[in-house]
Amino acid sequence: MTGIIGTWEMSAQGVEKGMALLSGGASAGDAVETAIRDVEENPAFSSVGYGGLPAMDGQVYLDAGWMDGNSLRCGAVVSARGILHPVSLARGLCGRETNWMLAGEGAEAEARQRGLAMRDMRTPEAVEKWKETLHRQCAGMGDRVYRGHDTVCVIARDAKGRMVVGTSTSGLFMKQPGRVGDTPVVGSGFYCDASVGAAAATGLGEDIMRGVLSFACVQYMRSGLSPMEACRSVIRTLQETKDRLGEGQGSFSVIAMDAQGCFGAATSETDFPYVIGQNGSIQVCHAAWDRQ
Repeated sequence: MTGIIGTWEMSAQGVEKGMALLSGGASAGDAVETAIRDVEENPAFSSVGYGGLPAMDGQVYLDAGWMDGNSLRCGAVVSARGILHPVSLARGLCGRETNWMLAGEGAEAEARQRGLAMRDMRTPEAVEKWKETLHRQCAGMGDRVYRGHDTVCVIARDAKGRMVVGTSTSGLFMKQPGRVGDTPVVGSGFYCDASVGAAAATGLGEDIMRGVLSFACVQYMRSGLSPMEACRSVIRTLQETKDRLGEGQGSFSVIAMDAQGCFGAATSETDFPYVIGQNGSIQVCHAAWDRQ
């Protein structure tokens, strides 16, 4: 069964495009890349790609990840600037035996060599938001930084049973330059084994990496849990760990799809929208924190 799932409502248009490709016989990889590129190039979304909110130094740093579930090969872009579609570079790096995770200037040089579109990823609105926040901080007016960290993650399965997962983000607003979250980190931000399924995470990367959420979710599916049960299990386990450590409520969510094309999602938030595409149509669904 073909299917596609993406995080947050911002992925709806891209998921719809990806679903149309799958319905026409396209590969899971083409569907995932198309869906994520739609989000990356839309300036309305302040946590991914063009229009992403800057780091402390006013620059927009990009992270992206890719995994082919049939070969278990990966590609990743870390803390790079000026690449309009970092997911395309991550996909292009997938398949290499070495040098498949490139950071900073190395990733930027590789993108230029491949002829990928390059541009200043800062919109006037994002720069103004950065300036206002910097002014407030310098004036000692308190930390009112928007802490949104909404990674776009997309998983797809095509008619040939091929599975792919991709991720892309510009990370935390006003992050320290060089900070990297879970998005480009295999096992934490994403994981895909076509014989079992795939998972991807969004939220506070520092916590997601502590729980290695995506790999853990796939392992739960490998043990026989459904995608929904696996998602709920990893979220519950990480939140219970944070509770035990006295850290309070976390901010992390996960989506999953198994090798049969069944979906799942769970969150530690009060509301987590995600988008599924199947049988030629898409649907926006919602997950909510459930300790049970």
